[in-house]
Amino acid sequence: MNKYLASHVSALPPSGIRKFFDLVATMKDVISLGVGEPDFVTPWTVRESGIFSLEEGQTMYTSNAGLFELREELSHHLSKTMNLSYDPHKEILVTSGASEAVDLVMRAVLEPGDVVLVPDPSYVSYAPCAKLAGASVNYVPTFAKENFRLRVEDLARAYTPKAKLLVLSYPNNPTGAIMNYEDLLPIAEFVAEHDLLVLTDDIYSDLTYDGTHVSFASLPGMQDRTILVSGFSKSYAMTGWRIGYAAGHADLIQGMTKIHQFTMLCAPIMGQFAALEALRSANEAKNDMVTAYDRRRRLMVHGFRQMGLDCFEPLGAFYIFPDISKTNLSSEEFAEELLKEENVAVVPGTAFGPSGEGHIRCSYAYSMEQLQEALKRISQFVGRRLANTK
Repeated sequence: MNKYLASHVSALPPSGIRKFFDLVATMKDVISLGVGEPDFVTPWTVRESGIFSLEEGQTMYTSNAGLFELREELSHHLSKTMNLSYDPHKEILVTSGASEAVDLVMRAVLEPGDVVLVPDPSYVSYAPCAKLAGASVNYVPTFAKENFRLRVEDLARAYTPKAKLLVLSYPNNPTGAIMNYEDLLPIAEFVAEHDLLVLTDDIYSDLTYDGTHVSFASLPGMQDRTILVSGFSKSYAMTGWRIGYAAGHADLIQGMTKIHQFTMLCAPIMGQFAALEALRSANEAKNDMVTAYDRRRRLMVHGFRQMGLDCFEPLGAFYIFPDISKTNLSSEEFAEELLKEENVAVVPGTAFGPSGEGHIRCSYAYSMEQLQEALKRISQFVGRRLANTK
């Protein structure tokens, strides 16, 4: 039946993350550092709010744009945390996770022939969503020696007059890199000069360990040409609730809402009530989780450096992206042989773009005990490989 599939769907490769996740499911005694999902349970007050909404019989559709009460709270949240002002009536859309919001942005603004500029490495969904919307992708390489920050000179080299949308994702998945105000300013000048739209994925904004997160939308003149995407999955351990949101100019949000109302209709109502409660009462629990991630982050950096690998120190998100090139293995070979020999699952860096070669991504959203055992096993594996290279 493959002949019936659209050619652009057939051409899409499967997710490099899911390939290893599916393989792990068939094995025993595997420590998986592959999936970016908090190991914490959603805070009780948030779960209780979802349960109470069900007990009250709140099982119907909401407005396509989402509960107004939630949009209003999101407006307050963005004002308080990022100094951004959005009208909850027409500039905020509640989605089924941040991933749906990314897809809606792409489909709402892209046409065949358009080009999307995607920093490399970055989250696996950006390029496929762009291609499903009929656009093509130009990757903008980032480098460990530059702290994996997007540089305007590299952006200029990847630019084409057909470029319409730039994707920004900081804190970054998979590298853990962040960009501060001074880093973003030349990017904003380039965006204005070339009349680009920007999708800024701020899903890890609360998981910043050095300074305070700066959203690209907060830079002078950037709010109207930026669609801010975020959600509750990472910060509040709410992956399964599937609640995200987008904020932007009313015209852009209206276009996204048109697609949303004909496909998803609305995000799950019990998830929306839970998200509302998260914003109101779960910030202390969120901060406790961030503190735990920070401890794990430092453990992972020390562990990889101690085993002899170069390792950029992540300053955001909950991933580490060590350089494994000293082992003389490709990213794919390293991940496959590590899984076979030591029963530890990691993701090849190439799953996140061409510039990911020579790296692996490890999530540290796992317990300290699991991380310590994983590091022990990886160290044994790396030790054997480094001994063979001498």
